[in-house]
Amino acid sequence: MLLSQIRGGGVAVRGAATATARLVPGATIFDLANEAIAQGCPLASLVPQGGETLDLAGLAAMGALDLPLRHPDPSRMYLTGTGLTHTGSASARDAMHAPAEGLSDSMKMFRMGLDGGRPAAGSVGVQPEWFYKGTGATAVAPGDPLVSPAFALDGGEEPEIAAFYLIAPDGTPCRVGFSLANEFSDHVTERINYLFLAHSKLRPASFGPELLVGDLPEDIRGTSRILRGGNVVWEKPFLSGEANMSHSIANLEHHHFKYGLFRQPGDLHVHMFGTATLSFADGVKPEEGDVFEISAPDFGLPLANPLAIAKEPTERAVAVKVL
Repeated sequence: MLLSQIRGGGVAVRGAATATARLVPGATIFDLANEAIAQGCPLASLVPQGGETLDLAGLAAMGALDLPLRHPDPSRMYLTGTGLTHTGSASARDAMHAPAEGLSDSMKMFRMGLDGGRPAAGSVGVQPEWFYKGTGATAVAPGDPLVSPAFALDGGEEPEIAAFYLIAPDGTPCRVGFSLANEFSDHVTERINYLFLAHSKLRPASFGPELLVGDLPEDIRGTSRILRGGNVVWEKPFLSGEANMSHSIANLEHHHFKYGLFRQPGDLHVHMFGTATLSFADGVKPEEGDVFEISAPDFGLPLANPLAIAKEPTERAVAVKVL
């Protein structure tokens, strides 16, 4: 089942192999997920049958689709992720940080994942790299601009899969579903020094437009492209799903939710699982107005966002007021 959140209320629902969507009026996926937790039932069972048919692609073209889930309080929505989790992800990162001799920390981390990132069910494997993106204030809807700060050295796409989790009243993380994600980052800043990775990740990210409810397919095959003036200037396939990962989803989930901070009842988490495909690795520098487009058949409509660059002045330091 694929769900989309319509701005202003209403949910679009369709089967994974069905082109036509139907309307669940007045609903939000956030409310449906909370009701599923309260009733202890699958989310899909709460979606009523029937309803007005919708032109989902037309709604997306009009900018009428929002993120699949938003928390009413953006400060209670956490955007986080894990890197070096895919079997092809080490080469691009290693090229940024390779030392004159020996292995880079990136390659060491990647090999740790290969050796211990897929433990037996119920066991704990090696912990992955982890990063913080921001709160719901930096979550960008499909079609809206991804705004790069004026001080940024780069603004590049990262095609990923993200999962949405609501924390139940007893502190149990409940996975609502998966969506496409653009984990927008500053790769030039990251390349200066690996310790700048945390800075490079403090950027907006986009999700959706459709939420896949149920299990994540083992083998996800998608396409990431950059369009400039309507023309494709870069395009490359990307792979995801556990068949193409050095960590299992369960292991990545454990190492995020093992922290009590992330199991506070009522909070919403959006966690990104990493990528192996970057235009930056191919020497591409996105320009303002370029459109990032990420697509994969399992997730329905593509996720597309234009690149914008903030215009705030950068020559003066931020002033802090003393109270």
